Amino acid sequence: MKIGVPKEIKTKEFRVAIIPSGVKMLVQSGHEVYIEEDAGVKSGFSDEDYTEAGATILQSSQEIFDTCEMILKVKEPQVQEYDLLKPGQILFTYLHLAPLRELTEILKEKKVTAIAYETVQEGKRVPLLEPMSQIAGKIAPMVASYFLSAHNGAMGLLTGGSSGVLPARVLIIGSGTVAKNAAKIAAGKGADVIVMGIDPGSMTALEDMMPANVTTLYSNRYNIEKILPTVDIVIGAVYITGEKAPHLITREMLSFCKKGAVLVDVSIDQGGCIETSRPTTHDDPVFEVDGVIHYCVANMPGDYPVTATYALANATIPYVKRIADLGWKRASLQDSAIYSGVNVAGGFVTESAVAGAHRMEYCELKDIINKCPKF
Repeated sequence: MKIGVPKEIKTKEFRVAIIPSGVKMLVQSGHEVYIEEDAGVKSGFSDEDYTEAGATILQSSQEIFDTCEMILKVKEPQVQEYDLLKPGQILFTYLHLAPLRELTEILKEKKVTAIAYETVQEGKRVPLLEPMSQIAGKIAPMVASYFLSAHNGAMGLLTGGSSGVLPARVLIIGSGTVAKNAAKIAAGKGADVIVMGIDPGSMTALEDMMPANVTTLYSNRYNIEKILPTVDIVIGAVYITGEKAPHLITREMLSFCKKGAVLVDVSIDQGGCIETSRPTTHDDPVFEVDGVIHYCVANMPGDYPVTATYALANATIPYVKRIADLGWKRASLQDSAIYSGVNVAGGFVTESAVAGAHRMEYCELKDIINKCPKF
């Protein structure tokens, strides 16, 4: 199979979808790998690193899309890339389609086979989302601490406090991978940390592994409203596989927040769990609503590409190889994890959460493959 890796064009997205060891693995299996010029530079890989591993360097993303049967990316196609997609092409990347109706329609119209990293499931795990969730979770308390400073228009409170001065209070909504990593970093900075979740098992595990300055609280509207006036930082860390994130902090509830507090919405890729959130970029990361600072960068790990690229590419390469070796249809039918990753195929939406979010028709992938074996 011809596999192509274009350079990412989302604002300040410095990751790349494959590393040289992955290229070598694919080439040794008989596949051809094409990399856009300088695609890996910010992640620490030169074009020579890729050619030594067996890749061919192409000059433009147009050439990559024109040449290759499978496109590997990090982030969802940007508007400038829509016209590059071809019918029958496999697109394997983070898609987050639930809040992105236009992109969903484009993938349907183009009859692209769109496989989303974030919906590949191994049992209850989402193994291709977990590495970036870990990194985003670790970043969230750091950016919150920075933007809590007075020169950023926030309250000017030091997260860890000082001798005789109380530390900041951090609320983390969610108890999954992002929440665990955010709690670890926030606690290490000396903050008073509260993690809110709905899974008693996850909260028990958190309490067992975390220091004494991390406590848990059952998540419901009543408890959120009661605790919001007492916290200085809120980290939204909610993810329901494939679905648009629920608004756990509504526009009305924003009035409960302290003036100058900082909200970090890590769920923004799935639409955000704070109603007043909207996607921001590393170039313009924050905005203010009613005196509350919002940080809603939709590709947080992209600012730490050396770490993030290794973590992502190491996780994705076994699935990439399986799809390349077997073809996407056989791979999907033989591997339930890959099957769960297919969001759009043959002009149909095959992920129920995405179909529900956009009120589009949902089609079971097996039915499509059986009825239309040639697509």
